Amino acid sequence: MKKKVITALIAVAIGHIGVLWAVSHIKPAELKPIEKKPLQVRFVKIQEQPKPLPPKPKEPPKKPEPKKEVKEVKVVEKPVTPPKKVEKIQQVKKAETPKETVKTEPKVEPKIVTPTTTVTEKVVEKPKPVVQEAPKAQPAPDPSPKRVSIGGSGVQWSRSPRLTVSPKDLQGEARSVVVLIEADEKGKITNVRVTRSSGIPSLDDKVVRAVRSAKFKPYMENGVAYPIKAEQPFDLTP
Repeated sequence: MKKKVITALIAVAIGHIGVLWAVSHIKPAELKPIEKKPLQVRFVKIQEQPKPLPPKPKEPPKKPEPKKEVKEVKVVEKPVTPPKKVEKIQQVKKAETPKETVKTEPKVEPKIVTPTTTVTEKVVEKPKPVVQEAPKAQPAPDPSPKRVSIGGSGVQWSRSPRLTVSPKDLQGEARSVVVLIEADEKGKITNVRVTRSSGIPSLDDKVVRAVRSAKFKPYMENGVAYPIKAEQPFDLTP
């Protein structure tokens, strides 16, 4: 019994294998491509519907015209007045009155007296212009130089003379030189003059050159600068 079942199963398996093999070797049927015609597209313009017109405004209702009142005019008949009678007026002649002779006296013209008015003009005195006094000018500094001393309460050096001498310049002896110095109000030296010589002209010239290169401070009195004149001695030793 078991053998029959096994053989049946084997047979079924072989049958399936054979069917699979046959199916694998079958050529697929070739399908012809279906040719499709191209679609034709046609553009159609969409016509817009005309917009409806706005409704006409309603006319306002007409006001009823007021009825005109017809006034009745009464005709009043005036009574006819009879014409007036014209009376004859008799003209009465006026009696002629005798004319009176009137004497005409000469006219006396009145004298026109013009009043004379005396006008007294008041002379208004003009105020005298106020003359402002000019500020008093400060007294000009005395052009003549002031005689002062050098140092102390006198004039001071701003740049003192630089004098260097050698024994050769002094010729081996002590020498003394006195010079008179003149300077302007700014302290600038304007003139140097030897008042006492050393006996050696070259030494005197050397002293004068050294003094000319120096300078004073401005000499002041009461806030005013003055030119000065001062003597300066030089004692020179070898």
